[in-house]
Amino acid sequence: MVASPHAEKFAACLRMLKDRSGRGYDRLGKEAGVSGSSLHRYCSGLSVPTDYRVVHAFAKVCGASAEELRELHRLWALADTERDVPAATAEENSPPEITPDGTDEPRRSRMPEKLSSRVAVLAAVAAVVLVAGFVWLPGSGPAGEPAAKDKVLESPACATVSMGEHDECVREVQNLLVRAKGRLAVDGDFGPETLRRVTAFQVLAGVTARGVVDEDTKKALYAQKVSMTTWSPAEVTKRIREVFVEDPDTAVAIARCASFLDPLWVLPNTNGSRNWGVFQISDARLRDLDGTPRRAFDPDWNIKAAHRLWSVRHDFHDWPSCQAALKDTPKS
Repeated sequence: MVASPHAEKFAACLRMLKDRSGRGYDRLGKEAGVSGSSLHRYCSGLSVPTDYRVVHAFAKVCGASAEELRELHRLWALADTERDVPAATAEENSPPEITPDGTDEPRRSRMPEKLSSRVAVLAAVAAVVLVAGFVWLPGSGPAGEPAAKDKVLESPACATVSMGEHDECVREVQNLLVRAKGRLAVDGDFGPETLRRVTAFQVLAGVTARGVVDEDTKKALYAQKVSMTTWSPAEVTKRIREVFVEDPDTAVAIARCASFLDPLWVLPNTNGSRNWGVFQISDARLRDLDGTPRRAFDPDWNIKAAHRLWSVRHDFHDWPSCQAALKDTPKS
């Protein structure tokens, strides 16, 4: 694997957690359910794990906070998208770097290839319009008149909107998701948080859940007929305790580890499969349970389905990473 800026930042974050824990690779590996040599490769930036659950388990045994877990997932997702990409290409297509305080670093002098092509299209359109005697801008009509309903995503610059982009097209998608009652920050950065919400919206809207904002997704976003309103963490916790009467505390902890108690949580895997909902039920398990991603987003169904999985052996074997992370961490 060729090193990339995001892979390096991901490895640095892992090293910080490892150093802070004060424990060695072998010891951390046993607690996280992964070999010490693998952890060493990840922390050294020699490779990026293909399964985020390994990363999550490692971070938990290192005592990572909820905010650190979210940032680590963001870095892992970006590093994973650059897997086996030549260094030059990775640099050209990378979004603005995010500093530890959450601010954007200055953009690279060379624009990403996709953004560069968008600028070229806009320049060509602007040239034609100027010749015709008026100025055209995305979201506006002739002579500066507003376009129909100000649909930013219908401009040539927003042909598709996908992971890694950072622009006004992304900001428009985020605003529309918030209007649909989706929980996310509006920062113009298409990172893992936005990917999760876009995928969840697509499932709820009944369009292909590719995680890319295509024409069908744009139409559904502007139609404003989909609500992403769902249960609060308190409501999820209450229902888990009602269903998992045998071991409510562990069940709540497992769900918190898996999804932060978010009923619309989606986690993509590198093999193309995904995990869904409160207990992050995988595509394979959904088939076993006669479920679908849409049903998995129903917190009551998800919790009951997880209890069915638990009932097979009366333990949480379906969540090995979270189970390992919940073990008492020995004092160093």
